[in-house]
Amino acid sequence: MIGAGYVGLVSAVCFSEFGWTVTCVDKDHSRLKKLRSGVPPIFEPGLDDLMLRNMKARRLTFSDNLGPAVADADVVFLAVGTPMRRGDGYADLSYVYSAIEELAPHLAGYTVITTKSTVPVGTSREIERRLRELRPDADFSVCSNPEFLREGSAIQDFTHPDRVLIGVDNDDARKVMERVYHPLSLRSAPVVFVSRESAELAKYAANAFLAMKISFINEVSDLCEEVGANVQEVAHAIGKDRRIGDKFLHPGPGYGGSCFPKDVSAIIRTGRENKTPLSLIEQVQTVNEERKLAIAGRIERIVGGSVRGKTIAVLGATFKPNTDDMRDAPSLVIVPMLQERGATIKVYDPEGRDNAASLLPGVIWCETALEAMSDADITTVLTEWNEFRALDLVDAKEVMRGDTLIDMRNVFQCELAHAAGFKYFGIGRGQSLGLEHVTQELETEDMPQAGELKKLAIA
Repeated sequence: MIGAGYVGLVSAVCFSEFGWTVTCVDKDHSRLKKLRSGVPPIFEPGLDDLMLRNMKARRLTFSDNLGPAVADADVVFLAVGTPMRRGDGYADLSYVYSAIEELAPHLAGYTVITTKSTVPVGTSREIERRLRELRPDADFSVCSNPEFLREGSAIQDFTHPDRVLIGVDNDDARKVMERVYHPLSLRSAPVVFVSRESAELAKYAANAFLAMKISFINEVSDLCEEVGANVQEVAHAIGKDRRIGDKFLHPGPGYGGSCFPKDVSAIIRTGRENKTPLSLIEQVQTVNEERKLAIAGRIERIVGGSVRGKTIAVLGATFKPNTDDMRDAPSLVIVPMLQERGATIKVYDPEGRDNAASLLPGVIWCETALEAMSDADITTVLTEWNEFRALDLVDAKEVMRGDTLIDMRNVFQCELAHAAGFKYFGIGRGQSLGLEHVTQELETEDMPQAGELKKLAIA
């Protein structure tokens, strides 16, 4: 396994749990030091115990020496980063091709080289072309085996997948990959073999579709607020339709993470390069970027138009719960905007502080949710960590200076928040019905009591 990042490490640990002998190769010596001591460099529930168990069984080792690992391998997985390239939004394949150049001299016997990294259509064929030039004598095949892991539930996703997708173009490689995934076949997990191009495109198409569902429900939630509907009821109703499904229909401040933003951008670029523009997916990207920018404005409007001089407690900084991943997290846009507008920000995140501290300069980091809320004028929830659902709202209200709770993930029940004394604002639940309409109408009418009515509407 070349690459001990999120995908590489989770895959290596799970393959070793299946009984395979796995060497995970990485150049980052600080990361290797942690791994060799049994400490995962990322937070993923269950990963630490699984990793330690297989290290003790000597099925899983970590190395910076690529040569011996490749020479002994039947299968070499490429799990290096493919970040978004600056300027054009395309996937940066430099790490992939660098790995190919390094491993080529060490190929011995028949070897299957398989991309785990998310790569644009045609990458497998380009890898094969380069390897043929570097090692015309070598016996190998190139496959595409994209991952479909959700951060926070990656172990479950790997060991109990909806499907395993493998792009192959020859029977020898297919037989090897069938053997690799035989433990999952015994559990009746669907192992689907397709062409390499289909596998590569399916990964991007899947993430683009899921991102589309998120942007869709976010726009619907805005409409719910205007017409008095409840987005949770709407999502529940449409999610019962098996053609739609109930996943990824939860409104919030926009999607983030290591996959959706870069994969949406990459498939858009692929469409343009092949003169088949993906206008629907392009709009998904636009909606998501605008969503993050609009959230800070929403917070300002709720508290009367300005956050200057206010202290805001932010609960959750990571892009989703059960991970310490800060990549493209909505908080990286929303928090700095609130700071620029004069607010003091206190943040609590159960796992994200180490990764977030350098990305969010000037915030006050806290050890608990109640510490963050202490003396705050406003509290807003940006990430739906489960521990927030158990927060005692009466205690939370007592430690705050203000009484405004802005729940961007609909973690709390409106009735309980109101009973605790909060002015509670969820998302897509119809609470703003009348708020913006009333204030706009009052601003256009010449009424002596307009000022008092506006204050009442805001309250």
